[in-house]
Amino acid sequence: MINLDHLGVHFAQGFLFKDVTLQINRGDKLGLVGKNGAGKSTMLKLLSGTTVPTEGRIHREKDLKVGLLTQDIKIDSENSVFDFLYTSNPSLNHINVRLDEINHDLTVRTDYESDSYLSLLDELSELNHQFVILEGATWEEKIVSVLKGLGFSDEELLNPINSFSGGWKMRAELARILVNQPDLLLLDEPTNHLDIISISWLEKYLQKFEGAIIVISHDRLFLDNVTKRTIEISQGKMLDYPYPYSKYKIFREDELERLNSMKRQQDKDIKQTEELINKFRAKSSKASFAQSLIKKLDKTERIEIDNDNVAKMRISFPVNVQPGKVIIELADLGKQYGQKLIFRDINITVGRGEKIALLGPNGVGKSTMLKLVMKDIEGDGHVNYGHNVKIIYFAQDQAEQLDVTKTIFETVDDIAVGDQRKDLRSILGSFLFTGEDIDKRIGVLSGGEKTRLALCKLLLSPGNFLILDEPTNHLDIQSKEVLKQALIRYEGTFIVVSHDREFLDGLTNRIWDIENHTLKIHHEGVKAYLSQKMFDKESMNSKPLVTHPVKEVEKKEIVEVKPVNSQLKNKLRKCEEGIEQIEAKIAEYNVQLSELDYADAEKSAKVLEEFEELKSTLEVMMNEWEEITLQMEA
Repeated sequence: MINLDHLGVHFAQGFLFKDVTLQINRGDKLGLVGKNGAGKSTMLKLLSGTTVPTEGRIHREKDLKVGLLTQDIKIDSENSVFDFLYTSNPSLNHINVRLDEINHDLTVRTDYESDSYLSLLDELSELNHQFVILEGATWEEKIVSVLKGLGFSDEELLNPINSFSGGWKMRAELARILVNQPDLLLLDEPTNHLDIISISWLEKYLQKFEGAIIVISHDRLFLDNVTKRTIEISQGKMLDYPYPYSKYKIFREDELERLNSMKRQQDKDIKQTEELINKFRAKSSKASFAQSLIKKLDKTERIEIDNDNVAKMRISFPVNVQPGKVIIELADLGKQYGQKLIFRDINITVGRGEKIALLGPNGVGKSTMLKLVMKDIEGDGHVNYGHNVKIIYFAQDQAEQLDVTKTIFETVDDIAVGDQRKDLRSILGSFLFTGEDIDKRIGVLSGGEKTRLALCKLLLSPGNFLILDEPTNHLDIQSKEVLKQALIRYEGTFIVVSHDREFLDGLTNRIWDIENHTLKIHHEGVKAYLSQKMFDKESMNSKPLVTHPVKEVEKKEIVEVKPVNSQLKNKLRKCEEGIEQIEAKIAEYNVQLSELDYADAEKSAKVLEEFEELKSTLEVMMNEWEEITLQMEA
């Protein structure tokens, strides 16, 4: 499909990569990885043809269709989201326009036997054949399916593109690329701006995609589930591994360990050779020997290793003072903007030690919920804090709020107090800011470096209740794992908003789900939660769209009333009594769970297990009630 032949890209500071040879075959699913600045996005632009190499050649199949999703999308259109996709296929556009023209001509012309009329019929037949090949009959259905899969509601399909935020425009552009089914799909961070449900949908779509895929992503689970091969850009070279990300990482770590051993031996040999050269260079009798050693040293290919410094990061979030048993109480909480209702009547108590994931589609009100909890905005109801509760907030755009004119050291020095001031260099070092790095201005830092610095500021502001809104934005896979482990060890309480399933898995003990203008609580893990949500989404999307609602004719029926078996009546009564008892117990457990000290892992696990058993029993009894009811109706 595509062959890279001794490819090289040169910038003013030197070669980004050089002498790259690579083959991409039809059906390949590749993950493209490497440090920030290694050249991943540049490689996608080279493959798409939007950028040309400095040296070498790219051989592509004739008429190869390539779809490229970049991070810097710019869409300026008054078209609706649906029309943006509907008019995105030039071949179908041409066929539709020409079919309309021919059909109009055929209705007004009467020269049925003329050559030009018969020629029109031949063209009509050929166009209809092409329409079938391009699956034009299912074009609208595909568009709606993909847009809804990526999170657009039925109402939003007709809204103008320009009325959406940048994140939603990115979804529309991704949908446009997917429905046109390119031979090669190039995706640069496709999960950015997608919610957790849309990411799962995209994953399943790409698993069934028949063309080749090359994807850049900081989502480890996404890479593992979509790709089967990993290409790493390292030290200006491209390393090819026949594994998905996690298997590649294990293999690569073993490889780096061997290379480190070889490098240590090589460094030792080089040092000995240099000592011999210095020893014999001044002696005329040994000068030729020294020269031969110099030539040998010049020919030695030095082993270079792209070490993973992020693995050395060690961070932990301290608790400044122990709070009371209750952290926060939400009473009749609600919020709406004008006529738009966000949520209402939320009553929840958060206990000490709870670790909560706040989930839901983009735009459903997660950030609004966090602002209400922090009392940054006003809404209906009340928010009450417990004894000694101190909130530390990490905003979604926290990294962008840093003062770009200050240095790294000045940024942390401004907020450090007491004994912290003596340890600032050590603290910065744990976030990989060492030596002269600490004098860099914020304006020259990458997105990942800014996020690490923002997290460092969080560390210097100890509290006991963390509120984190998308803390993994711009972090690479290794940095996210370091942050996750720090939160697992955290002794306080936190609420985290994140769309990264790998990050959330095993991190939280409670899920808050904003749905239908209220807050639902789930006690299962992220995987079970997602499985149920995807099932619900597929069930909803499988329902046919009603484009022309038909008014139903009112029907009057004579219903014959038959005597109901008294045995079934008794069964139904007992079943309903049992359901009432179980529901009463579940209500008691809900109160108990809201006051539970999750720091006591053994006790909390036992209570949660009993709670799940009650829910299972209730489900069985509800099924029994439904069966009895059906028998009575029959």
